[in-house]
Amino acid sequence: MSSHLSPALVRSAHVRMSGVHLSFGGRPVLAGVDLVAAAGDRVAVVGENGRGKTTLLRVLAGDLPVDLGEVHRAGSVGVADQQIPLGPTDTVGALIDLELSAVRSALTSLDKAADALTDGRPGTDDAYAAALAEAEALDAWDADRRVEVSLAALNAVDDRTRPLGALSVGQRHRVRLACLLGAGHPVLLLDEPTNHLDADGLDHLTERLRAHRGVVVLVSHDRALLTDVATTVVDLDPSSDGRPRAYGGGYTAYVQARRAERARWEALHTEQVAEQQRLADDLSAAQNRLRDNWRPAKGHGKHTRATRAPGLVRAVHRRQEELSTHAVTIPPPPTRFAMPELPEHHSATLLRATDVSVAERLARPVDVALDSRDRLVVTGPNGAGKSTLLAVLAGDLEPDTGTVTRARSVRVGRLGQESDLPGHRTAVELYDARSGVHGPALDELGLLDSYDRHRPVAELSVGARRRLDLALVLATRPHVLLLDEPTNHLSATLVDELTAALTSTPAAVVIATHDRQLLRDTESWPHLAL
Repeated sequence: MSSHLSPALVRSAHVRMSGVHLSFGGRPVLAGVDLVAAAGDRVAVVGENGRGKTTLLRVLAGDLPVDLGEVHRAGSVGVADQQIPLGPTDTVGALIDLELSAVRSALTSLDKAADALTDGRPGTDDAYAAALAEAEALDAWDADRRVEVSLAALNAVDDRTRPLGALSVGQRHRVRLACLLGAGHPVLLLDEPTNHLDADGLDHLTERLRAHRGVVVLVSHDRALLTDVATTVVDLDPSSDGRPRAYGGGYTAYVQARRAERARWEALHTEQVAEQQRLADDLSAAQNRLRDNWRPAKGHGKHTRATRAPGLVRAVHRRQEELSTHAVTIPPPPTRFAMPELPEHHSATLLRATDVSVAERLARPVDVALDSRDRLVVTGPNGAGKSTLLAVLAGDLEPDTGTVTRARSVRVGRLGQESDLPGHRTAVELYDARSGVHGPALDELGLLDSYDRHRPVAELSVGARRRLDLALVLATRPHVLLLDEPTNHLSATLVDELTAALTSTPAAVVIATHDRQLLRDTESWPHLAL
């Protein structure tokens, strides 16, 4: 599929950040970020949750002023963030019109300029030429058709009279993404665009982004999308000098370069720690000699001891100075996920669902039986009933047909797609209330840093809330884990660690996902296609 952007617009499209710093409440979020992207560049912004990825997109969009540094943009900007800009009573058509407002404005300006030109008003030639160039740049006449194509490809609602409140969260996001893919913006800023997409939608998004001839800046946990699309990677995680890094060559090259850089950093740190220990030992030895030589020893004159003392004092001072100036560049330890030890239930069958269905949500009757250490991947297009099935298995939704039986005292934990936590309570308060005597302390899981653990939930990033949701599911040490799109909003590193932990836990594990990399990583598990 060829890009619909005009050559002139493509050449002018670019974004640039130089030395950008931004803090919230005195806490640095972005520190010395440099980013340059021109037409044809597809920049992936990566980093652990809370590193400022979404903040960086908001800065590029012009929604946030920076404390220090420069930000430049050229070309109209389309933004797909994690908040829908309209309310539940607004319609699908209103959302389409809002996202195509630049197109609508360009066509309106062209009509007015054409009327003025037809009326023979003086000085209208230049105004008409400018309006025509703007409409051509956006290929405005074809925008609605492009949106319709993407609505179909993303399995999104195309009835423009439908209220947004009648749609699921995923449906609303797919409508908005379809609008942005069709709007003709030369600069696209996309925050987790793969959430709520099925396999066909992922293929369509990948194809459109690869064909986009303008600039794409992308935040995503989807490792397969980053591998297929990214030309450059900006890593916001800490580095040896504390500054973000930019890597060329695509996502695979970034992973290799980052791993090698981390190994060099850790080796240097080990050498520095060893050198610091050597200097500390030398200082201790010099101090001991100084103390020993100030003690009068038999057979030695006071003069000899006195003349040796200044040299020893100087040696001690010299080693003290070397020790104090020999700073160790300690890498901030990356957050490592520590899966709690989940119990193995000794019942023959932990959970059994027989011929369960839910009207209009899970049409085909489904059978599932789970024992300890069982694994299952549930797949299917959006609307097939994957989330519904997990809710039925968890006991959160009663089936219209069929039965669900659970073993005595079995604990079931379900991670839903969306977070619904009270915003006024802190993460640690919620976790402690949930875990009781069952689970480890929140800090032992390695999911949230100390700063986030003690903040109200309303102040947490989407990624941090997702980590908290996962922590709350693990808090009761369930015998059965039901995970609905578990990779949503999580960093690639955490996803890899979580995947490895799920492979070895004695709990039964059911995953519903569209994540292509996760599907590859679990291809040996039994699959249930809905």
